[in-house]
Formats: sequence, structure tokens, C-alpha cells
Amino acid sequence: MTSLVLEGGSLRGIFTAGVLDAFLENDIEFDYVIGVSAGISNAASYISKQKGRNMEILRRYRNDARYVSLNNIIKDRSIFGIDFVFKQIPHELLPFDYETFKAFPGKFLAGATNAHTGEIEYFECSELEDPTAPFIATCSIPGMFPPVKINDEFYFDGGVSDSIPILKAIEDGNKKHVIILTQPLHFQKKLDSKTKLIMKGLKRKYPKISFRLSRRHLVYNEIIKFIHKLEALNHAIVLQPSFAIDSMEKDINKLEAAYFEGKKVAYENMSKIKAFMKE
Repeated sequence: MTSLVLEGGSLRGIFTAGVLDAFLENDIEFDYVIGVSAGISNAASYISKQKGRNMEILRRYRNDARYVSLNNIIKDRSIFGIDFVFKQIPHELLPFDYETFKAFPGKFLAGATNAHTGEIEYFECSELEDPTAPFIATCSIPGMFPPVKINDEFYFDGGVSDSIPILKAIEDGNKKHVIILTQPLHFQKKLDSKTKLIMKGLKRKYPKISFRLSRRHLVYNEIIKFIHKLEALNHAIVLQPSFAIDSMEKDINKLEAAYFEGKKVAYENMSKIKAFMKE
């Protein structure tokens, strides 16, 4: 079985949306889809077969204060408008096809980081009556979102503990993988001053999250090496943009360029992907 593995990256995920729309145009489907943060959120519209929906959301609402602004901190304790993004848009403004999504016959796993243990946990979203909570949790970037409660536990962004969940895909028995990254080739993650500040703010209440953030760049860079080893062994096809994408990009033209870069990269590799999945 071939897995589809998705990196997050906030608005960098629009590259992923372009790739997935190209897959829809070519009837490419996976029985196993796994990801974190914006990666798996964008994949929801792929599973519901709503081509173009993710790009349309950004065209309409990226620069709407209800979508992202400091004003949202008062209501949602997040710069993203949680109710607006995860409830009003999918339920009213650009309706999400929950029926098609829930009819998906394969596995659709969204990863979120347990706020107290610091460990990744995966939720099978297509089996839930309301998948909203895992989608919010997997996008809950520490320092930008509050933790999200699911059952009796609290969760942050899955990327904190498992930025690119290829090891989980392998553990679940997948032998081949199509991996969508949102950073260009040769990107190396670093521990920056912003992350250090967030670590400091979280250390008392969520020490395991603070620790994860302190090592995230090291773990990320190692998993990228592993992914490209899989690619060299013909166990994976890796799709990634040729240029850097700002994770909080405001310019719609640049976001559209990233989306069409995703489509372009997908089409350049389409024959290869089709043959790979048939092997």
C-alpha cells in the first residue's frame, strides 16, 4: 500500500493544496493519508473531492480580520479566528462536504501533540461524528493557539512532535510513500529566537512541549535526511516547492503562485507517481 504523507506549515500548505488538486484531476487516490497541521487540513478537501476549495478560502478570507488578526486573540486566544476558520467557513461560507469525507474508505490520520506528555497521537478523522476538534488541535501552534481539549486531554500542533509522520506510515505497514513537503530542497530548520521565546512561556505549564520545541529542528533535519534516503531507494516520491513560501503570507498573488507551483510539481511527476503506485 502507498501512503500519502503531509507536512504542515500554516499557509505554506497552499502548495500541498495545489498538489492534491492535481491528484483529483487525475483520479489519484490513496487508501492511507496521514499528516499534521495545515497538511492534513488541506487534505480534508482532497478527501471530500472539493477541488479548488482551499485556494478559494484564501482568496476570499486571507486578509479578512476574522481569518487572521491580532483582534482574534481577545475572543479565541489565537491570531487565527478559530470559530470563523473551523466553523463558519466550513458550515456556512464555503461548505465542506462532510458526507463525502465520511464515506472515505481508507485511513485519514491527523496528528496532534499531547500537551502534557509531549507525545504524538493520531486521530482517525473520517470515523468521527465531528472531526472539527482534531483539525483544530493539529493546527494549534504553541504561542499562536491555545491547546485544544479532546475527551479529557489537551493537544497542540502535531508538527511539534512529528513534523513529517513518515515513521508512523511505515509502522502502519505502508511500503511506498508519496510525501509532500512545504519547504524547498536543502532547507534546514533552525532554533530561532521566536521559538525560544515560546519555549520560555510554555516551560512552567507545558514543560514537555517546551522540550519538544527545543529539539524540533534537530528531529526535523534528521527526518528530512531519512525521507531522501527512502527516495533514493525508490521507496518514496517526494514533492516539494522550488522556492520558499512564507507561512504567514498575505499577498494573494504569492499564495496563488505557491498553489500553482504545487500543481506544476505534481504534473511534472504525474507519470512517475502513477507508475510508482502500480508497482
